[in-house]
Amino acid sequence: MISRIDLRGDAFPADGVDRDLLPRAELDVEAALATVRPICEDVKHRGTAALIDYAEKFDGVTIDRVRVPAEALTRALQELDPKVRAALEESIRRARLVHGEQRRTDHTTQVVPGGTVTERWVPVERVGLYVPGGRSVYPSSVVMNVVPAQEAKVGSMAVASPPQKEFGGLPHPTILAACALLGVDEVYAAGGAQAVAMFAHGTEDCRPVSMVTGPGNIWVAAAKRLLKGRIGIDAEAGPTEIAVLADATADPVHVAADLISQAEHDPLAAAVLVTDSVDLAEAVEKELERQIAATKHVEDRIVPALSGRQSGIVLVDGIEQGLQVVDAYAAEHLEIQTADAAAVAARVRNAGAVFVGAYAPVSLGDYAAGSNHVLPTGGCACHSSGLSVQSFLRGIHVVDYTREALAEIAPHVVTLADAEDLPAHGAAVRARFDWTVPGS
Repeated sequence: MISRIDLRGDAFPADGVDRDLLPRAELDVEAALATVRPICEDVKHRGTAALIDYAEKFDGVTIDRVRVPAEALTRALQELDPKVRAALEESIRRARLVHGEQRRTDHTTQVVPGGTVTERWVPVERVGLYVPGGRSVYPSSVVMNVVPAQEAKVGSMAVASPPQKEFGGLPHPTILAACALLGVDEVYAAGGAQAVAMFAHGTEDCRPVSMVTGPGNIWVAAAKRLLKGRIGIDAEAGPTEIAVLADATADPVHVAADLISQAEHDPLAAAVLVTDSVDLAEAVEKELERQIAATKHVEDRIVPALSGRQSGIVLVDGIEQGLQVVDAYAAEHLEIQTADAAAVAARVRNAGAVFVGAYAPVSLGDYAAGSNHVLPTGGCACHSSGLSVQSFLRGIHVVDYTREALAEIAPHVVTLADAEDLPAHGAAVRARFDWTVPGS
């Protein structure tokens, strides 16, 4: 079912691992732009009417309004299964513990007497938070988007999630209940590229936002790319992925279960095992067969995901090579299941999140570790971070110099302005003095 890539011996690249050697899903966001562009333009010009039309076209549901009424949020929370509510409340509590520690504080540096530079951290004024609603329901994504925005002190936020036919054109009630738990009362029944366009351009019901975050399908990713610049974005999130770096000490039952746990998201989900143990590889293959037979979402998600080009078992000669492979892969989720896992994990450079040892599965991070599960995919972890409080903050430098402090540095400013052939820059300094700047 799952393919193998053998990088042992002479097969291991002498000049480093090329990421193109490794399993990866094909996700042509650029090609999707042609589809989402007219949708986004339509929402820009027709607003709510366009959103209503697209709800019928793409979601198969007839709605007469896009904003979710307050009573629907209240009702969803009242009717929420008490066990689900308790689990969400604990997830929120843990996420607040972690994200509350991330808030940066303003810092002032005295460069010279009378000259300071202060870095102020200012939250984005308004954000749109996207919560998927296709094959599964993701109240956890509400938590992961809303909590860091709230901890960053974002002043205004709105949530969008696709309308569901079985719930009368509203988003899934568990999504609505999660919003109510978090105190978010501005929620829209809108999905896909049209939801991103709603946030970017605004409609009769929804004011434009400064930033859009949250995972979604290829159409959401394409709309983010198209509208980036008008809005800030967190990332162009693609299908979920897990890599497991494991040696002979790993339990094949755990490894197989963790690979399946991500494969059940989507037929394009990626599941990659990197190991120096052929025995473990073979045991995991057997476990995959056994465990898949006892689960659900097999034919429509798990089997296509595990048998696709994006998944595989990569054989290496040792953990040193394994580290090179996982750093080249730059997984969204990386598990370390080796001897001395903490020491190995400390050497990882590229990953959205790292899960250490046998008792930190990705599922824990998805729901209740306290970490954030909105993470970079498609190898973007080599240059990008997951969603955090910092995602919603902007650093602003505040420069405060006295006349004396400016006079001291003025000759250097004038010299550099002349070196760049920008004499007006130097003149702007000279204009503040009624004498020639010393040394100019």
